[in-house]
Amino acid sequence: MTKRRTKIVATLGPASSSPESIEQLLLAGLDVARLNFSHGTPDEHRERVHRLREISARLGRHIAIMGDLQGPKIRIARFRDTVVTLQKGQPFTLSNLHPNDEGTESIVGIDYPSLVQDCRPGDELLLDDGRVVLQVDSVDDHAVHTTVIVGGSLSNNKGINRRGGGISAPSLTEKDHDDIRLAAELELDYVAVSFPRYGRDMEAARELVRQAGSHAWIIAKIERAEAVVDDAALDELIQASDGVMVARGDLGVEVGDARLVGIQKRIIQHARHQNKLVITATQMMESMIASPLPTRAEVSDVANAVLDYTDAVMLSGETASGKYPVEAVAAMARIAQGAEEEPMTTRSQHRVGTSFERCDETIALASMYAANHFHGVKAIISLTESGNTPLIMSRIRSGIPIYCFTPHPVTQRRVAMFRGVYPVPFDPTAYAPAEVSDEALALLQRSGVVQPGDWVILTKGDSYHSTGGTNTMKILKVE
Repeated sequence: MTKRRTKIVATLGPASSSPESIEQLLLAGLDVARLNFSHGTPDEHRERVHRLREISARLGRHIAIMGDLQGPKIRIARFRDTVVTLQKGQPFTLSNLHPNDEGTESIVGIDYPSLVQDCRPGDELLLDDGRVVLQVDSVDDHAVHTTVIVGGSLSNNKGINRRGGGISAPSLTEKDHDDIRLAAELELDYVAVSFPRYGRDMEAARELVRQAGSHAWIIAKIERAEAVVDDAALDELIQASDGVMVARGDLGVEVGDARLVGIQKRIIQHARHQNKLVITATQMMESMIASPLPTRAEVSDVANAVLDYTDAVMLSGETASGKYPVEAVAAMARIAQGAEEEPMTTRSQHRVGTSFERCDETIALASMYAANHFHGVKAIISLTESGNTPLIMSRIRSGIPIYCFTPHPVTQRRVAMFRGVYPVPFDPTAYAPAEVSDEALALLQRSGVVQPGDWVILTKGDSYHSTGGTNTMKILKVE
């Protein structure tokens, strides 16, 4: 059976943290586990990581783990009666001075004092992912006074967004600093940064991650309007990151639902052009929190992200707290594989007519051109230290599987996120230089991936101890 190329990220939570649940998620198709640092205690996250690594090792799976930082989520405080109902046209005040547990139908506290500096009369504030909309009438030193434009129920600690962006909160909080240290302790493979606006936000996050002793790759969650205001802003954020997440919840609130799909496609295209990972996330199969089957709209949403060539699609509440976590992963795997049967997913015009910048990039892209145009190629082997060469390869649309042969467990886990890339433990230094290619080919043949008469493309470097050293491509026939 053809391997699924699009990877699945699923969030571990109360519904999916038992050993039995984790094993079933792995068997259903989980490739990357997400720890949502907005919820759960450090000890709960430690236990999940321990279980996941133990079970994945037993099953022979190389699973990446991503820690997702909470970031500066700007929220209202709490209501005296937990929930209030706001009516269209009524006044409502957000106040820095109001007691945090004493919110009413007319006023509530806020946990972000600078909101009064960020707002102007005429602005629209969106609460609870846009379910309640307020128009700013006036601002004083301690409060934002508004009129309700779209009413409804409002409960404790719901988030606040400003339409069009412009909230000035820094992208990393003290809690994020603590969670970065936890990510380093747990040797996580990826750290996702919430609400970055500029490349310097990602550079600051990378510095903190490295200071903590972690070599995790850094993912920018694109969820602020400032990040997509134009191509230059988007490219700056992508370039400063190892990958990006299309975080459609807050992004959709800030830019508006009507623009969200087009922006999603632009983010995916720009990330791939810069040889970066891209994850598509938020409400992909939201109905499966309570239903064993997805809606047709959700099927289309996942399939369209796959057709746009996202590296991974992500589940949040569906697996963290939903009733059907295993079914959600299985459904997502089934939909992705079905979409990948479309011929357009193996036809590429990517980077045609452009110049390459590095030797390893040239070898990687030349290999993909050869694989897509030389009839009989059944697999690609990339002998790699860091995984950079198979990452670049996987930017090209192709139906040919890419096998990442590496001795490093960190790289084996990391490439679990790359579209169409599959890790294989292999140490080239265990063989004489003249034997390496034959041994790699034999390993692939023993696993049943290729048969006598098939062609295989193999890439490697003259040295197996340097990143970016890939300088050789071979075309080999399986004897």
